[in-house]
Amino acid sequence: MSEETKKTNEKEEHKTKKGKKQGKEKKELEEIKKELDVVLEKVEELEKQNEELKDSLLRKVAEFENYKRRTEKDQLNLLEYAAESVLLKIIPVFDDLNRSLEHIDETDNIESIKEGLKLVVDKFRKTLEDVGVKKIETKDKQFDYNYHEALMQQNVEGVPPHTIITEVEPGYLYKDKVLKHAKVIVSQDNSETSGEEGNGEEQN
Repeated sequence: MSEETKKTNEKEEHKTKKGKKQGKEKKELEEIKKELDVVLEKVEELEKQNEELKDSLLRKVAEFENYKRRTEKDQLNLLEYAAESVLLKIIPVFDDLNRSLEHIDETDNIESIKEGLKLVVDKFRKTLEDVGVKKIETKDKQFDYNYHEALMQQNVEGVPPHTIITEVEPGYLYKDKVLKHAKVIVSQDNSETSGEEGNGEEQN
């Protein structure tokens, strides 16, 4: 084999190897490009999902703010107009009193006037009971500081000590809460009185 032929073969072989190498590199580049396209596609999809989540979050925040404002407004209205249902029950009684006053000069029958006022008072009492207001019982009851306020004590024979003998001002309960304590006069403990008198005599 001549030197020239040898060189030609070497050139061809080198060219073939170079071609194979370039083909391999090209193939690798194509695979990398495909992988990059997949990654870019996933990134684009994630960005889209992120935008959707962001929009959804903003909508939820806006909905919550609207709900919060409505709730606050409802609470303010509830506080401002809390007495509305009670007033609607009391107003008819007030109207009855006004009607009684309008006709009070039209009759000389005192008994009729008294009967009319009694009906109005009974209606007012029932109205108060309907909304949870009740009068505190005092007649012949044992004094209880939770419900009663003692203005003074009196020595009354035949009455057990600390028993209510006179109601000066009525008291009222609203459900289980005391609105106003009943002001009362209670019977005195005779043993305490005797003890005090005895102490006084010993000091003399």
